[in-house]
Formats: sequence, structure tokens, C-alpha cells
Amino acid sequence: MKRLINFRSFLMLSFLIFIPVLVQAQTDQKAAALKNLETGVATAKAKVAVNERKLAVADSLITAGTKLIAESKTETKAIDADSKKLEKEYAASQKPLTKLSTSKDKAEATKAKADLKALTLQYKTDSKAVETRIKDATKMSTTGNAALTKGKAAKKSAQDALKASQAALKTIQAKYDAASGSGENTNPKGKTKR
Repeated sequence: MKRLINFRSFLMLSFLIFIPVLVQAQTDQKAAALKNLETGVATAKAKVAVNERKLAVADSLITAGTKLIAESKTETKAIDADSKKLEKEYAASQKPLTKLSTSKDKAEATKAKADLKALTLQYKTDSKAVETRIKDATKMSTTGNAALTKGKAAKKSAQDALKASQAALKTIQAKYDAASGSGENTNPKGKTKR
């Protein structure tokens, strides 16, 4: 009988010793799982932030491309107006000099030919400047179109990645809230239910 009492005492003592150990082990497992979920939430938030930055960069590319294209169009119109003005001025200045270069007075004809040559040289120089401006405007337009195209492609991929990362964040946040017990009375938008 004494043995039976000793055995019971030993059994009770072992339960009393092992129950806290088991409870502690379960608590440690919950804490580790909660810590893993916290890490997952932090990682998901970081991915959302990265994708939001990528979306902002894509938007800025689109804005810059659109701005360059608009500036190019404005510059092209201004160049066209300047070119027409240059043509008219050259034609207006050339006509009297051409007439004078065929004059019977040799001195006057020689001076008119020299002036005509100088006028033609000035016209060619001005025409080259206009051509350079046209090339610059075309380059600006090409750069703007490239930025716009690149920005639209980047925006599409960034939006897709952002949607996926936000869905992942929502899922991991729900798991974390369920595990921690902090999200029992809240809906996904963070408002309390009534």
C-alpha cells in the first residue's frame, strides 16, 4: 500500500512537473509562430513599398515623356514659323540684288553680286541653324516617346506586382491577426464591426 501511495505521489509529482513544461513548450511554439508571421508581415509590407516606388518611377517616366513630346511639338511649330520667315526674308532680299547684279553699271553689278554672295552665305548658315534645331526637336520627341513607352510598360508590370504584393500582405496580415488575436473584431478595412 505504501508503494501504491508512493507510486501515486510520484505520478502526481511528474504531472505537476511536466505540465508547466508542456504549457511552456506550447507557448514557445505559439511565440515562434507569431514571430514568423510578424516577419512575414514586415516582408510583405516591404514588397508593397518597393512596388509602390516602382509605380511612382513609372509615373514620373510617363510624365517626363509626355512633357518632352509636348515641348517637341511646340518647338517644331516655332521652327516651322522661323523657317518660313527666313525663306521670305531671303527671297525679299535676293530679288533686288539679283536685279542689280545684271545692271549695266559694272561697279554696281559687282557690288550687288558680292552682296548676293554674302546674303546666300548668311542664308545657308541660318538654314543650318534651323536644321540643327529640327534635329534637336526630333531627338527630344524620340526621347519623349521612348520614355513614355518605357513608363507605360513599367507601370503595367508595377501595377500587377503591387496587386499581388497587396494581396499577399492582406493574407499574411489576416493570419497574423488571427494568430495574435488582435484582429477578431475588425473587418479588412480596419473598422470595428457592430
